[in-house]
Amino acid sequence: MAKISQRQVLAKVIPLSGKGGQDLTANNTKFSSATRPYFSQVSGGEIQASVEKVYDGGSTFPEVLPSVIEVGDVTVTRHYDPSSDAQVISYYRDKVGKQFFRVEILTLDADGNQTGYTRKYEDCILVNITEPDGDASSGGPATFSLTFSVSKSTDVAYTGTPNPGAATVVA
Repeated sequence: MAKISQRQVLAKVIPLSGKGGQDLTANNTKFSSATRPYFSQVSGGEIQASVEKVYDGGSTFPEVLPSVIEVGDVTVTRHYDPSSDAQVISYYRDKVGKQFFRVEILTLDADGNQTGYTRKYEDCILVNITEPDGDASSGGPATFSLTFSVSKSTDVAYTGTPNPGAATVVA
């Protein structure tokens, strides 16, 4: 299987009707991301377990006891297009700290077709919006980003041809 570039990893944000709720995009006329449903940059979502190391008397090496697992915040970013994204930002602005979302991280092949692993983060709450910054001396593209606090990570689904030597990952 060929390696992929970072440009083949995209994020999709789906509003939910509440924690554990239904997808709101099907019948929601107020929010339409149909023309630009994906975010071109994604970071975070690391899964980390806390452990306790217990040394018995006279022991050189500890016994390791697993503790809680935490999933880091996920941030999605895309380049700002005022003709479509002003409405999108307006939609998200009053959802900070109130609305639950599903964040899906998709892997695409070189032709833009979905393939490979899809990471899904369920019941994420929107905790931050970073609106486009300005810089009069820069010609770089403006971006906006959304940060979500992750409540849980669901199964990691593999939608491509499995690699027999690869390990199956379930979060």
